[in-house]
Order: sequence, then C-alpha cells, then structure tokens
Amino acid sequence: MALPDLDASVGHSFGLEVDGITIKQISEVTGLKMEQDVIELKQNMADGKYVVKKLPGRIKAGEVVFTRGLTGDNSFEKWVKDSRFGKMGSARKNGVVVVYDYEGQAIKRYKIVRCWPKSLEIGTLKAGDTSVLTEKLTVTYEEMDVE
Repeated sequence: MALPDLDASVGHSFGLEVDGITIKQISEVTGLKMEQDVIELKQNMADGKYVVKKLPGRIKAGEVVFTRGLTGDNSFEKWVKDSRFGKMGSARKNGVVVVYDYEGQAIKRYKIVRCWPKSLEIGTLKAGDTSVLTEKLTVTYEEMDVE
C-alpha cells in the first residue's frame, strides 16, 4: 500500500523476518545500505579532450545490526552457533526488514540475501544501572534488495 501524497513513513514501526519466521522485540535496526563499486573510465576524446566517465561496478556486501532487549528467546544464540561451528548451510538465511505505515500495513520490504551472524554483543552489565539490558546481533549479507 502506498502512502498518500505528502505523507512519510515513521521509523518506529518495523519488523524482522528471517526465513519466514518473525523475530520479535527488535528495538533498532542500523546499517541497511545498498552500495556498489564505481568504475572510473579515463579516456581522451577524438578532439584531445580528457574525460572521466563513472560506470556502475560490482554490488558490495554489507552489514546490518539488530538490537533488542535481552529476553529468554535464544534464536540469536542458535543462529550464531551455526555460523561459529561452520554449519553455513543452516547459518546462511534470507531476511526481510519490513517497514509499516500508521495502519500496520507493510509499505517497504528490505530483503537481505544470504545473511549470517558475524557477532553477538551483550550490553554493559553495571551495578546500580536501571537501563534495559540489550543484545546486538551483527549480520553480514551478500546483497540487499527492496521488494
């Protein structure tokens, strides 16, 4: 569903699906980026004028970080174990970050292809602190598509 003219999406309404399974309680997603190399073609024209043309190159792989409050859900840990022990057949997955409008309808889907977890970081443990303990999962992906 498209947004009406002059309306924009909000950054607080999103979800994460990995191989069709919804990962709950994600509080932040950073690093979603589509990027490719730039090839510079330098040449002299017939009239002797030097020109530089920029051409599209190879697609670059990327990394995205998912943050959520620490819960009893161990889906992040299971996924990390698969990649740590070389079980790349089960570690490489396809994921989708879905952005929703005010009515809960999906308006954009960012598909990360052949992704696997690179690291899992637990937030700071500090005596007397009252902030929510978080876990950050850094996922590397081979390409990103917008659906």
